[in-house]
Amino acid sequence: MTTSQWAAVDAYFTELLAPADEALSAALTASTAAGLPEIAVAPNQGKLLHLLARVQGARNILEIGTLGGYSTIWLARALPADGRLVTLEYDPAHADVARSNIARAGLDEVVEVRTGAALDSLPKLEAEGAGPFDFVFIDADKVNNPRYVEWALKLSRPGTVIVVDNVVRGGKVATDHPDDPAVTGTREMFDLVAREPRLDATAFQTVGTKGYDGLLVARVVS
Repeated sequence: MTTSQWAAVDAYFTELLAPADEALSAALTASTAAGLPEIAVAPNQGKLLHLLARVQGARNILEIGTLGGYSTIWLARALPADGRLVTLEYDPAHADVARSNIARAGLDEVVEVRTGAALDSLPKLEAEGAGPFDFVFIDADKVNNPRYVEWALKLSRPGTVIVVDNVVRGGKVATDHPDDPAVTGTREMFDLVAREPRLDATAFQTVGTKGYDGLLVARVVS
């Protein structure tokens, strides 16, 4: 198998099951034009997040790592009319692009984009009584993944679903790479989840237009 074959299969799935619409296409175009890194989830992965949130019956979603708001749009579309989504973005320029994309999608009344380091924003959410969240998607700097999962737990309830993106690190996650902080942070996150009695989790590998990677999916059980 080759990356071109992976991409072709992704394109086939996307065309049939997750076709682009004007808002989603515009979000990607605007993000590229603004110079944002092209690391948004693939369309079929965005549709997976959407379906997971709908199956969960999520009314209150937390996203850590907004980028240009592409995954945000997929998730926000899963919410009922009275639902809400809070998304945290470190880079103010990225947050501005995301706000524009979210408004273009007609979701600015549903989504709140907060700017700043997530580890500063998360305690503020707790102090405000913003939780519990029904669904949490973590797709930010990998070094802090253990802390993000800890905060997701604090802001959750029994039954909350937590999804962490980019957990395979090109296969490096299976071995220690002390020179790669992203791998170290990801392995620490897995260790935390494995020993945390409040979480029931699994992880799986993916291939496609985004290369070789994977997701962790966890459910808060108590």
